[in-house]
Amino acid sequence: MGVHVVRLPDVGEGIAEAELVEWHVAVGDEVTAESVLADVMTDKATVEIASPVAGVVTFLTGEPGDVLAVGSDLVGIETDGGTARPDIPAPVAVDELPAPPAPETPTAAPTPTPTPPAEPPAPAAPATPKGPTQRPVAAPAVRQRARDLGVDLRLVHGSGPAGRITHADLDSFVDTGAATAPRRLAASDATHEIRLVGLRRKIAEKVAVSSSHIPHITYVDEVDVTAVEELRATLNTSAGDDDPKLTLLPFLARSIVRAVSEQPHLNSTFDDSTGVLTAYDAVHIGIATQTPNGLIVPVVRHAEALDIWETAREIARVSEAARTGTASRDELSGSTITVTSLGALGGIATTPIINHPEVAIVGVNKKQMRPVWDGQAFVPRQMMNLSSSFDHRVVDGWDAATFIQRIKALIETPALLFIERRAP
Repeated sequence: MGVHVVRLPDVGEGIAEAELVEWHVAVGDEVTAESVLADVMTDKATVEIASPVAGVVTFLTGEPGDVLAVGSDLVGIETDGGTARPDIPAPVAVDELPAPPAPETPTAAPTPTPTPPAEPPAPAAPATPKGPTQRPVAAPAVRQRARDLGVDLRLVHGSGPAGRITHADLDSFVDTGAATAPRRLAASDATHEIRLVGLRRKIAEKVAVSSSHIPHITYVDEVDVTAVEELRATLNTSAGDDDPKLTLLPFLARSIVRAVSEQPHLNSTFDDSTGVLTAYDAVHIGIATQTPNGLIVPVVRHAEALDIWETAREIARVSEAARTGTASRDELSGSTITVTSLGALGGIATTPIINHPEVAIVGVNKKQMRPVWDGQAFVPRQMMNLSSSFDHRVVDGWDAATFIQRIKALIETPALLFIERRAP
């Protein structure tokens, strides 16, 4: 018997520390050489730490949200003497510590019954049981099974250490019919402190910087999207098998490319420390994307060089990469202007926060059929509001209005997006 100490690996070039985001195991869990032990995060990359050995978890170091140094002890795994799997990538440094020897049996015992060997002492850094206000204690496999069965784990009694819910507890709960019987949670005055960790913490930090450093001005205007919606439907109907489905976003992206060519200082970043505004010829459009882990902004690079179909394909590609966690660091950085949309949940108006250090963000609200006066009568038109924010240190209200009015004109007359401007 021995204890393998799994240490935090170097999860990125030049990285000296990483944040512990989530434990996938608990003390007492049996793990295999493929089991994921924990998720750690640096920058916006989340890395899974896998076990190189099979055995039983004896201790965990740290709680989600803690920042750990590379090379520090992470997990202890008691093994039966086996070795690490050679086909598993070596994401961690592993040391084998010999188990403490059992005490010798006295030679002059008054009875022939031998003294059983003492149990090896637990390592010095055991995990702390979760308190009563935290979520039920259960392994990830038990949680997933409970979700599949539609069982609220708060209603299940855990018979394991520290109230840990086992598969047997879940089976018992289901067999008794409690899972399907109407149950009412008891009234409770408990409070729950939720620590922001991982991507949610980084989002909070960035939003705080944007809100505190940038004096926002938000401009809202409505846009008639009837014509562009008709064009979009026609193009999708006639599209080839390999063509991406066109949404409104590619048309908006093409409109932004045209508009910033006339107002380059809106396609820029502002350095607070030096007071320098950097305007870019390249238009790298950030696409704010909601993912299971939080809001991420993948980037459509060089949108100025893409046609409508290429823009649609690239928006779909980087958004999917962000949602599945496969986006590279280059795909998650370097935007020069950002688009944010809540789709059907977009509301009538919003006040989007600028993606620091950019100076402009274009917000899309939901489409609605509204009565619009055409000079003689009210007619039904597909309408949508654009809610856009600007850094008032470098963008005046007049410039913001001019920018949005230009985008509005291009969307309301979408044929303009396909006509190259003549050289002066």
